[in-house]
Amino acid sequence: MNDEMRGSDRRTAPEARSIALFRALQLGDLLCSVPALRSLRATYPTAHIALIGLPWAKTFVTRFSAYLDEFIPFPGFPGLPEQEPDCEGLLDFLGAMQQRQVDLLIQMHGNGTLINPLMVSLGARTTAGYTTTEAYCPDPAWFMTYPDHLPEVRRHLALVEFLGVPSQGDALEFPLQAQDFAATDRIFSTYGLSPRSYICLHPGGRGTARRWPPEQFARAADRLASFGLRIAITGTQEEQPIVRAVLGRMRGSAIDLSGQTDLGTMGALLSRSAGLVANDTGVSHLAAALHVPSVILSVGSDPHRWNPLDREHHRVLAGEELAEDSVLEHIDCLVARSLMDMTPVTPSGLGSHPKRSDVLERQL
Repeated sequence: MNDEMRGSDRRTAPEARSIALFRALQLGDLLCSVPALRSLRATYPTAHIALIGLPWAKTFVTRFSAYLDEFIPFPGFPGLPEQEPDCEGLLDFLGAMQQRQVDLLIQMHGNGTLINPLMVSLGARTTAGYTTTEAYCPDPAWFMTYPDHLPEVRRHLALVEFLGVPSQGDALEFPLQAQDFAATDRIFSTYGLSPRSYICLHPGGRGTARRWPPEQFARAADRLASFGLRIAITGTQEEQPIVRAVLGRMRGSAIDLSGQTDLGTMGALLSRSAGLVANDTGVSHLAAALHVPSVILSVGSDPHRWNPLDREHHRVLAGEELAEDSVLEHIDCLVARSLMDMTPVTPSGLGSHPKRSDVLERQL
């Protein structure tokens, strides 16, 4: 089957009452797959759709309940770097999936070099996904050549379109809930913050090679503070040493929020901020989903692949643009853009994420 199906040659999506999506990756990877999830739900409004993912992704599935019905924890697999494989758990996982026998399994994890043989062993009636000339291809009719020339969001849209599922657009989204704003209100009360009075810095990231140096983040923070903005430095509990390294190199002061925000709280905090300066990590895609202006520092990653598609509000810097003077210049522009839009985000803005009933109503 040709990867480039258009017009009258476009196939009809396979019938399926149960669908499993395999994407055992991190936050940014899953956020970039949301447009594909939205498209699948529009085509399969009543299907049971499960995500096979890393343990952390259980909260992701709960948040995106309009598109996903179930979380299935993946125990890991030899050769995949995201987690240490649990070989005994893998046998149990294989047995449970074979017994379940889903109608459609979609491998959205990557090019298939390591994972495609495992996909076949899961016992789905139809298995689809990505492949390459070097990878094992279980079924040429349902596996497309991995489109590594496309940005990440559009790679997954290309896959579902290949399967006959029309795209519902490439916009990211992240539904915020009342408890997310309640947690942010507690942070506001503790530190004396208010909407748009602060900007978020996120100096963490996976691996030193993918992080802008703490001393340069410190100078960026001081530059932002010179505009009268409060500085909220965010990060996971594991990233606290990085945050403290930035704090220790600043001339001024900042608020250390490392280890104090879960995913939803981080989203609400971002949505009420004046903007974000961060490494190219999951929080950058969170800002894109929430339409928060950002300057993203792409150190050791592929900017073409991971750039937010909205270039108006998000500036990704790479290569020579990562020189400190260049970054500070773009930070000045970020503040200027933010000051032009001082409309606070409040819980009254809840509901932009479609409810399952709304999705069903559009399709029935």
